[in-house]
Amino acid sequence: MNFTPGAEIKTRIARFQAALCKQDLDGALILLNSDMFYFTGTVQNSVLYVPAKGEPLLMVKKSLHRAQNESPLKNIIAIKSPKEIAGIINDQFANPVKLGLALDVLPVNLYNTYKKMFPHVVFSDVSPLIKDTRAIKSPYEIELIRNSLQVIDKAFSAVPDFLREGMLEVEAAALFEAEMRKRGYSNCCKMRAFNQELFFGNLCTGSSGAFPSFFDGPVGGMGVSPSQPQGAGWKPIQRNEVIYIDYTCVLQGYTGDQTRIFCIGELTPRLVKAYEDALFIEAEIIKAMKPGIPAEAPYLLAITLAGELGYKDYFMGYKENQAKFIGHGIGLELDEWPILAKGLTTPVKPGMTFALEPKFVFPEGAIGTESSFVMTEQGPEQLSVTPNGITYIK
Repeated sequence: MNFTPGAEIKTRIARFQAALCKQDLDGALILLNSDMFYFTGTVQNSVLYVPAKGEPLLMVKKSLHRAQNESPLKNIIAIKSPKEIAGIINDQFANPVKLGLALDVLPVNLYNTYKKMFPHVVFSDVSPLIKDTRAIKSPYEIELIRNSLQVIDKAFSAVPDFLREGMLEVEAAALFEAEMRKRGYSNCCKMRAFNQELFFGNLCTGSSGAFPSFFDGPVGGMGVSPSQPQGAGWKPIQRNEVIYIDYTCVLQGYTGDQTRIFCIGELTPRLVKAYEDALFIEAEIIKAMKPGIPAEAPYLLAITLAGELGYKDYFMGYKENQAKFIGHGIGLELDEWPILAKGLTTPVKPGMTFALEPKFVFPEGAIGTESSFVMTEQGPEQLSVTPNGITYIK
């Protein structure tokens, strides 16, 4: 089992503490699993207290043994109840009065509980500080994302061996997912946004690719049930239709994201042309992206190009169901910074990792591409290794 190196955790804590000091906060309480893993290297039933200065304290209800084994933090203690937390922090950290919580994800009832636990504390939202800290990936993190994309490449490479006319979408999806699971796909694909959830990924064929869903993405899919209306469904796969496979792979917590296109037989000229145009838009965006570019610029460029090419009603979704972004950050969550969307002017900095996904949706199916990248001092570097191009199966 691979554990997060102590030097990684130390650097992350130091960067976050610098941000806390800048906001004149005494410390922050970390509760969300994704943030917990980032700052501790473990995911237990616990609360992490990060003071603005000094060693953090991890208070664990369950499992103390695993937390001590997996995390390089020095101060890890057992608690029997969250009611102990306020007393422990007040005793060890001189009664802090200004604390941070990630209010973008914290339920109101839990927030009210912490207000009662700390009646003299003023709470502030530190979710922007956490997102900003996590947005710049270390070489270690980038390597983990590379590894996840190596695994997803193996799954895409296996598709021609198992894909058959007449098999159900959900059967094909299960075989694709098995290729990743047996190579270490480690856990669910996490998202920070409320009620945004994704299984491993999305496999749609033909017209099912035009089925919209609640998910904030260009392609929905019929799904197997109204309770989870996205992704692969019960539709049989037919000849001469587009087979759209968009999947994440999570290794050691870190997510790679990729889409590739397949077809049993031949695709119509319209779909082939749309795919070539998606590659053109991707290439133009990559050419234009330099360190410091505003996050909205790639999206605005993509919208302009798609309109000029005649895809106004089909780009990133069909008509009223179009997604309003062209890419998203990847890491421990699928919706990290940067989000490449209109109105977001945060600069894209070296070390940020993101998926870029120009896609089109027509009544007869969804088509396009998606690969994962890291911004470097010279511009985007592609982390995905699976070749682009429509894979035809005779």
